Amino acid sequence: MPESPPYLVPHSQEEIVILYEDADLLLVRKPDLLLSIPGRHPLNKDCLITRLQLRYPTASIVHRLDLDTSGIMVIPLNKPTHAHISRQFQERRVEKSYHAVVYGVVRQDKGEVDLPIAQDWANRPRQMICHERGKYALTHYTVLQRDADRTRLLLNPVTGRSHQLRIHMRELGHPILGCDMYAHAAALAMAGRLMLHASTLGFEHPGTGKWLQEECHPDF
Repeated sequence: MPESPPYLVPHSQEEIVILYEDADLLLVRKPDLLLSIPGRHPLNKDCLITRLQLRYPTASIVHRLDLDTSGIMVIPLNKPTHAHISRQFQERRVEKSYHAVVYGVVRQDKGEVDLPIAQDWANRPRQMICHERGKYALTHYTVLQRDADRTRLLLNPVTGRSHQLRIHMRELGHPILGCDMYAHAAALAMAGRLMLHASTLGFEHPGTGKWLQEECHPDF
């Protein structure tokens, strides 16, 4: 059987915005349709970190956003900063929030989704809810605005599992609009992009010991 052709990522022409900069780190806004790190195929090398390293050669990746997700990321500029922030992510001391627009009207003003997530090996890179081998995953949500056929939510993930927000919103019965992996056809057709954006990020600055938090508002 002939091999299927590789998936080639659309090249985002949108600029990376520097939100904050000091000697230790950057806070940047990643556009949607830009990889965080290079893909395996040679034509998928364009990404956030390779673009940034042209200007900041010591920049490194300590966390990622999906290709389709826009929003704020922290970029360490030296090894001690990388190690310090990585530890904060592992210990769940980094505060994150996302804006999402989901299908249908979410009735509860606030709530949570507490469902374990595992890799769906037969359908990679998709994930699945699995109570037998899934890892603990918890998402808090707050309704920001309700419209006739959609709801704007603020999402606060406690854990950082792959595709956590997408799959948790689907399990809530309200898939994120424009999601080509977990949304049904109607929700997919309601937006030209994944309506998910990392809007705030807060952590202890490794150099100063002070809390650093930055906002990055969505453009949808």
